[in-house]
Amino acid sequence: MSSNIAVIVGRFQILQRGHGTLLQAALGIAPKVLIVIGSAFRARDAHNPFTWEERKQQFEAVLTPEQRQRVEFLPVRDYYDDQRWGDAVRAGVERVAGRAAGVTLVGFKKDRTSSYLDCFPGWAVQEVEPEVDINASDLRRIYFETDNIAAALTVIGNYVEPGVRDYLQAWAQLPAYRQCQTEHRAVVEYRAKYTAPFYMTADAVVTTQQHVLLIKRGGTIGHGLWALPGGFVDPWERFYPAAVRELGEETGYKPHAAQLRNALKASAVFDHPARSPRGRIITNAFHFDLEDADFPDVQGSDDAKLAKWVAIAQLPSLESQLFEDHACILDRFLGLYPAP
Repeated sequence: MSSNIAVIVGRFQILQRGHGTLLQAALGIAPKVLIVIGSAFRARDAHNPFTWEERKQQFEAVLTPEQRQRVEFLPVRDYYDDQRWGDAVRAGVERVAGRAAGVTLVGFKKDRTSSYLDCFPGWAVQEVEPEVDINASDLRRIYFETDNIAAALTVIGNYVEPGVRDYLQAWAQLPAYRQCQTEHRAVVEYRAKYTAPFYMTADAVVTTQQHVLLIKRGGTIGHGLWALPGGFVDPWERFYPAAVRELGEETGYKPHAAQLRNALKASAVFDHPARSPRGRIITNAFHFDLEDADFPDVQGSDDAKLAKWVAIAQLPSLESQLFEDHACILDRFLGLYPAP
């Protein structure tokens, strides 16, 4: 079966020449190429400093005018659910090429992150050898840990196309670069200090009158982002009391124990290895629905600089301002994401 469309998939958090190898192979296979940009619509963090639009711009910096006519882009969010993610990619390909299109997935199997190549039965798979032995994580470390951006860009220039190097040079003048650099360094210090193979946290999803209780984070990591009240489980503490304790500490909301227990509707564990740039953090989230109760008074304290009741209908527009995978947690209980 001949291919109508070639698909490449990645986060492309610094577009490097290995990605360019995939792109050129895809252009040689089919008349149309779809670039699936993962981890879209989320807040910037140390692992995902560039928005999906900025990553698209990096591609556009290396495409010729003729190639731009043949290439389309598909942003796909992190669902932390292989089935839902695969459905979203398939739906996007069908929108671009039609249900009956012959599809070739182009990639290289480098490590566990390449398992997506096995997620699409019925598609042809073309494996490609990477051009250079480098990954985007190494380039981000150079870019964000440097005190000499000119020297860093000289090194990075060995592994990216000139158009991308120029893009990174210009982007480094923006406030977003300084924000990401500060958070990147904070995450490096965090991971050097906290070295256990995994940690446990607990989060509270509290709703009433079609609103949910959120906090705005203080500190350096995730500064200013909306998040669920929650935090680390203390030694000899279980998940549920940890969630209740953190709820009280960060929002001042401390109802009678029986009232909160009666409001508990569901709980779920979120344990994807990549859910947090800080390391392997496993959380248990609890949904408390107060139904039509009046809004309890809340006030940000401890790690939260603000606590606020936010309309659930407003959450989709806040997706890019939510901390780590908290959009996924809210989706699990409240239905934030539309079906693919």
